[in-house]
Amino acid sequence: MFGNYLIGLREGLEASLVVCILVAYLVKTGNQRRLPPVWAGVGIAVALSLAFGALLQFGSSTLTFQAKEALGGSLSVLSVALVTWMVFWMRRTARHLKSELQDKLDAALAIGTGALVVTSFFAVGREGLETSLFIWTAVQATGDGVRPLVGALLGLATSVLLGWLFYRGALKINLAKFFRWTGAMLVVVAAGVLAYGIHDLQEAALLPGLHSLAFDISATIPPDSWYGTLLKGVFNFQPDPTVLQTTVWALYVAPVMLLFLLPERPKRAAASAPRSTRPAPR
Repeated sequence: MFGNYLIGLREGLEASLVVCILVAYLVKTGNQRRLPPVWAGVGIAVALSLAFGALLQFGSSTLTFQAKEALGGSLSVLSVALVTWMVFWMRRTARHLKSELQDKLDAALAIGTGALVVTSFFAVGREGLETSLFIWTAVQATGDGVRPLVGALLGLATSVLLGWLFYRGALKINLAKFFRWTGAMLVVVAAGVLAYGIHDLQEAALLPGLHSLAFDISATIPPDSWYGTLLKGVFNFQPDPTVLQTTVWALYVAPVMLLFLLPERPKRAAASAPRSTRPAPR
């Protein structure tokens, strides 16, 4: 549940911040009459995200067991790739998000209403689709369709509240640090989803080693115990992973976490002054 809360909070906060920046900029520049196209784009993005989640849920219910495992495993790998890209992208652009969005909005205002709809749609739609995909794969991993959804909805509700407080100027947070540490936690959550996706692909007979266990501590941490359920809900922990699952988990989390936590390199100074083009004296 916590992992899904974190997904809902982080992705929802990105979308909330985007909407707040767009709305505040239009109001500040005296373009309040252009707000309806922005809200239309946001509404279309939200509707598309919900439709995508419903399609994943109801579309997969008609598949055979092997096909469902293959689909779930493949989408798990895809969702981890998207989330990994997202946390690195936000780490790099958190400080400059406002200016980048305002530049895009200026261009959209110059073009017309349709451009405003498209700008707000793409700004919010990416987070919405990523959220739907990642939550769906997390639900498949935990095997519990209620608590993951509750966690995600609570995260989204929190993000909407935080976004409103940002807009009202009642809350100030160092966004670079916020996205850095939530990103680090998401890397661990994503590693668990990736490991479970590998298990799905093994059950679909697309990868070998289904019965080659790295260890089995089910007697120590029963999956149906409260602490086993807690570990599975937060980290997608499995007490009896295969060798391939354990290997992929370690190969993902170690380098990704290291690269993510490394301090950003300062931008290089402007190139040194060009050399003189005058001909050398004879």
